[in-house]
Parts: sequence; structure tokens; C-alpha cells
Amino acid sequence: QLQENQDEIENMMNAIFKGVFVHRYRDAIAEIRAICIEEIGIWMKMYSDAFLNDSYLKYVGWTMHDKQGEVRLKCLTALQGLYYNKELNSKLELFTSRFKDRIVSMTLDKEYDVAVQAIKLLTLVLQSSEEVLTAEDCENVYHLVYSAHRPVAVAAGEFLYKKLFSRRDPEDDGIIKRRGRQSPNANLVKTLVFFFLESELHEHAAYLVDSMWDCATDLLKDWECMNSLLLEEPLNGEEPLTDRQESALIEIMLCTIRQAAECHPPVGRGTGKRVGTK
Repeated sequence: QLQENQDEIENMMNAIFKGVFVHRYRDAIAEIRAICIEEIGIWMKMYSDAFLNDSYLKYVGWTMHDKQGEVRLKCLTALQGLYYNKELNSKLELFTSRFKDRIVSMTLDKEYDVAVQAIKLLTLVLQSSEEVLTAEDCENVYHLVYSAHRPVAVAAGEFLYKKLFSRRDPEDDGIIKRRGRQSPNANLVKTLVFFFLESELHEHAAYLVDSMWDCATDLLKDWECMNSLLLEEPLNGEEPLTDRQESALIEIMLCTIRQAAECHPPVGRGTGKRVGTK
């Protein structure tokens, strides 16, 4: 009897889905399309056994191409709710491989709010499985740390931090906190310098620092470590910094001190609503 009841309920749900959702997710009114996508995201979370499969996920994937920003935004927030739950990751693999390129392209969306949520979604994808995103996918997000729009840049800064800076060496745990050149931050500071030089936007260190300020404050304020890298002799087997790398580190260090003292973004970085041309 329990099985019969469950079958009956699922038949009703299926009838509602085919009779209402399948027609309304393409409604002429954007608000109705947005409501449909928001609701299907809730169904997938609440009853993942029935709804979290590619027969339903494809509707979210298709709607990511909607011409209205508010609808695209609902797609991304619905997906964030799913990727945030690591237990659901295995059911999202096919969807990720099929629609990943679209999500990456949405980081350049003409609506800033959509671009920010696309970057946040990719950060969740990164946490669920590092192998999914290619080096090219990641680089498309990395360069957004230099965006003139601060929320986009901060979201990209968090993505960059999770990808390149958040791994800790197990040897660092349980050891008396080392400082200066021997601190766990030393390699991270070098990684920051290498990234800055490779991005070939050397005059924009202030933008890079501002983008990572919220998620990597402890690293960016470790001036003792930066001083040690500049002034002390390299440890055994350690590559010394080149003149170019030292100059970049000094520039980054000055920007972190200015950011700490002035507590506001660099000149030219704002929170306007629309993105310029790609």
C-alpha cells in the first residue's frame, strides 16, 4: 500500500511537471521563467532521488542561455544549492561536463550579478572536484581579479585563493609556528609573486591585492615573511628570488600596506551594474 501511495504521488508530481513546468519554463514573462527555475532547484534539493537527474537538470542548463539576466541568475543560484551539498556531487557529473563551458562563459556576462554568481558556482565546482576544470577554464577566471568591478574581482580572488593558495602542507600542522622565511606563508607569498608576474599586468598590483583582501588577509598582512624573503639569505636548496621577482614582491607589499591603512579599493574599481565589452 505504501508503494502504491508513493507511485500515485510520483504520478501526480509528474503530471504537474509535464502539465505546468514544461510549458512555463519558456513563458513569455521572464518573472515566471525565473520562478520555474528557482522551484526546480528547490525540488532537486528536497527530493534528489526523483528530481536530481539529467532529465530535469537539462532544463536548468538550457535556461542558462535565457536572454533575461534575472533568469540566468536563478539558474546559477539553483545550481549553487546543489553543488554546495557534497553528497549530491556524483549525480551532477554529467551535467557539469555538458554545461561547464557555458558556466565559464557566464563569468563574462554583461550583467555583473550574473558574472559574480557564475564565479561563485565555479568555486563550488572546484571544491567538489579539481579535475573537472581545465587549466584554460581556471585562467579565464583568474584574469578577472583585475576587473574594474569589485564584486566580480573579489569572487575571482576567492576562486584563485581556493585553487592556488588554500592547500596546506601536512608538515605545517603540529609544528611550532615558524615565522619569517620559514613560515608556511613563504611559499604562498612566492606563488602570489609568480602569479602576478605571469599575468603580465604589473602596474595593477593594487587590484590583485584588493581582490584577495577578504579571503587572504592573513597572508597579505604577513609583512614579516615578506621582509624575510627580501632581506635574508635563501635556505639550503631554496631558489633565491630574481631582481624582477623582488621588485614585484616590494610592489605587492606596498599595496598591502596601503590597503591596510586606507581601507578602500584602488582608484578605478567600482560596483557599477553593467560590464563593459569583453
